[in-house]
Amino acid sequence: MIVKGYHEPVLVAEIPKLLVKIPGVYVDGTLGGGGHSHAILQELLRRDFAEQSLVIGIDQDDNALDAAEKRLSSYSGRLVFVKGNFGDLQKIVQRVCIENQRPPVVAGMLLDLGVSSAQIDSPERGFSYLHQGPLDMRMDPAAEKSAADIINAMSERELANLFYRFGEEPRSRSIARSVVDYRERYGPILRTETFADIIRRREARPDRAIKTLSRIFQAVRIEVNRELDVLARVLEQSTALLSPLGRLAVISYHSLEDRMVKSFFVEQARSDWGPKGVGLREPLRKAGFSIVTRRAIVAGEQELSSNPRARSAKLRVLEKLAAGDTGEPI
Repeated sequence: MIVKGYHEPVLVAEIPKLLVKIPGVYVDGTLGGGGHSHAILQELLRRDFAEQSLVIGIDQDDNALDAAEKRLSSYSGRLVFVKGNFGDLQKIVQRVCIENQRPPVVAGMLLDLGVSSAQIDSPERGFSYLHQGPLDMRMDPAAEKSAADIINAMSERELANLFYRFGEEPRSRSIARSVVDYRERYGPILRTETFADIIRRREARPDRAIKTLSRIFQAVRIEVNRELDVLARVLEQSTALLSPLGRLAVISYHSLEDRMVKSFFVEQARSDWGPKGVGLREPLRKAGFSIVTRRAIVAGEQELSSNPRARSAKLRVLEKLAAGDTGEPI
């Protein structure tokens, strides 16, 4: 049963079944309200792995950590809460494992990318065009630059590139021009409603305006939190930390993230046979991983009826091969 609170986790029934295969250290790199960690702990108990395991929950949001600690208070001693960015995964895991007298290897890791429902629904966090509030968008409120800092500092060309690259917005140039025109006429853009109104003026049709707003707000949020840079770092670190038969599960919510994850998984699961036509008997480098989910797993109709925000979620899982295992050919 899903306990509603700070954040309703997506694919919570699928995650423990796909992630928990062996005892050891498990990392929830995006703790949120603790929903996924709760499911992982329950699965560890069900499989009689709990005594040999430890869960590390990481989040950069104090509100999320507070909510998770309250929700998971009955599991004291089985998990460690860490305030931090999963881009520093290797340092965090090494420190926690040393403190708990465990080798710094991971049996399973979950990355639930994007923004939590609690963050989106909090006007003061400034993530959504649906709420009036400061133009902020920082997942860590103590981070240096907010969305307003970026929107008001970038040139027209930089804004257009941002909206196109991270939002895949076809009208990025005209929207960037409107943002600069507003700044020159009225001064800095400091509120979500102001930024949203500038974007809406470029669209005559309300249905198209909603899609444009979503793309532009997404682009700015990604830039504020350096999400794609951090994702690239954590993917590399996670595979290095996994133990044999350890698994990495990633839930993405937009095409940029999903393409990065899919491409990375395919590369990790591919053996290097050298240039075409050489005809090697053995690969130059054998694949060290296998892809568990050949197609991304998505939410079913029952979950979507209770949690519509799960509609865009895509889950992919990678497993580290044991010694001598060749995996599946890619």
